[in-house]
Amino acid sequence: MNSFVMTLNRHILEQERLYPQATGAFTNLLIDIALAAKAISHEVNKAGLLDIFGAVGTQNVFGESQQKLDVMANDAMIKALNFSGTLCTMASEENEDLIPIAEEFPKGKYICCFDPLDGSSNIDVNVSIGTIFSIFRRVTHEDQPVSLQDVLQPGYSQVCAGYVIYGSSTMLVYTTGAGVYGFTLDPDYGSFILSHPKIKIPSKGKIYSVNEGNYYKWDEGVRNYVNWAKQYGGPDGAPMTGRYIGSLVADFHRNLLKGGVFLYPADSKNKNGKLRLMYEANPLAFIVEQAGGKASNGTQRILDIQPQELHQRTPLIIGSKEDVEIAEQFVQGKRTE
Repeated sequence: MNSFVMTLNRHILEQERLYPQATGAFTNLLIDIALAAKAISHEVNKAGLLDIFGAVGTQNVFGESQQKLDVMANDAMIKALNFSGTLCTMASEENEDLIPIAEEFPKGKYICCFDPLDGSSNIDVNVSIGTIFSIFRRVTHEDQPVSLQDVLQPGYSQVCAGYVIYGSSTMLVYTTGAGVYGFTLDPDYGSFILSHPKIKIPSKGKIYSVNEGNYYKWDEGVRNYVNWAKQYGGPDGAPMTGRYIGSLVADFHRNLLKGGVFLYPADSKNKNGKLRLMYEANPLAFIVEQAGGKASNGTQRILDIQPQELHQRTPLIIGSKEDVEIAEQFVQGKRTE
């Protein structure tokens, strides 16, 4: 075994040295996120041994039943990020309003938006779930109170985005706009170790991921695309392979590494889509573009959308660049077969 390993902490520090003006605050923030991820991973991995399955009897801001692990993960993220002095506020998919930094702790210039535990409906059946995060710099002066203006920035303003997937191994993937890197948690080291340097998504994939149970709720363009993908969408005109886990992080992670497209389009029930722009679509769009892919709502680049609400929803088509562009053609009615 190679005696040298590149840990996440070391990788972040080496990246920081490329910027002489760096203060170390951003490095500390990423290290705090990794700490929260370790805590969540620990609880997820022993979930079958403890009474942390199931719902807690409360609902989040969307009226969805909160799972016990949801609440634990949200608390872990808030506690890990609260005291370091790197953030001026936080936003979580589980909280209706901005999460203020406690008065007794120093404030920083960054904002972190996160989905503490994506894929909650899969918790009880031991399917991979994950944490998604997005980091912005505040835009108002530090002497002013933090406001929604600081948070509701378009995705292209992100300075970092990433996710953690809790599966057969725990893996953290992130980008700061200079490529995508993946780190696997090594239980022996107790550290995230660089395992996937400079991830690139294939320009064309063989996999399409979509909940076909919603088929008759979709617009005609989406149905036409899925019909085409099942017949001719793969390389050399072969059928594409359908793979849908129902956990966004897991579906996205597979397609990022192997190529393919994930779709969660608008439908007759969810006119604006179902996924959250700030907590899911924006960070994954930043990652996939840095890996050479593309993310769209069907008519517009995800990273160009100007958010109007903290919990705004959006349709999402994300993955290999060529696959997303073909899907857009169908959605826009420019192509029918």
